[in-house]
Amino acid sequence: MRKQKLSACMLFFLMLFFISLAEASSLSGEEVKDIIRHIDQLYRSEYSYSEMEMEIVTPHWSRTLEMKAWTRGMNKTLIRITSPKKEKGVATLRIKNEMWNYLPKINKVIKIPPSMMMSSWMGSDFTNDDLVREFSLFEDYTYKLTQVEDETKDLIYIDCIPREDLPVVWSHIVIAAREKDHIPVWQRYYDEKDSLIRVLKYSEVKPFEGCIIPSTMELIPQNKEGHKTVIRYLNLQFNLKVEEETFSLRNLRATP
Repeated sequence: MRKQKLSACMLFFLMLFFISLAEASSLSGEEVKDIIRHIDQLYRSEYSYSEMEMEIVTPHWSRTLEMKAWTRGMNKTLIRITSPKKEKGVATLRIKNEMWNYLPKINKVIKIPPSMMMSSWMGSDFTNDDLVREFSLFEDYTYKLTQVEDETKDLIYIDCIPREDLPVVWSHIVIAAREKDHIPVWQRYYDEKDSLIRVLKYSEVKPFEGCIIPSTMELIPQNKEGHKTVIRYLNLQFNLKVEEETFSLRNLRATP
């Protein structure tokens, strides 16, 4: 009798597994592509302007930066720190595949080589590439539906694999998104040994000019205990006309 009960339980859980697998696989390739496109462009449009704060936390200290950012599509980004006084005026400009930092203390513009795109930005857990998005999930990765051990109902899981020639350290990125509106919940980044290196969590979903997006992103490195970086969007405006001069080396030096 006990063996029969165990067999029945095993059969029940197998049925649940195959039902969930069938539900996940019901999405077409085009639908998965649309989800990735949506996530890739979540905080961007033809033009965008945002005000945000970045909190950097370590076991020994923490600090908060306030900054403004302007974007044009996926190719142009300007980020300028407005507070605290010590970092005020530090700015980052990206135009397509080129990136520059302006350091007001020495009044110097420094071009960032491709080899430093995965380096830390302003001592945070975010990299240069994270902030200016040189690489696009939609254009530079392939993607497919996947499953995870801690699956949650009403979430979709997508495995993103970079092009072979893409100079990134991730072997793949797994994304969890809400099934109802494709809002991302988290992203998990893995190295070439398939070890989990960092987790990016999305929360505080709010409307910004009619667009529903997570207003908070929390990046937690898995190999540095007690470290995290949190970005909070305080203001986000889409399709606000941004002058072309904004994305120039001359404007990079402008006073905030």
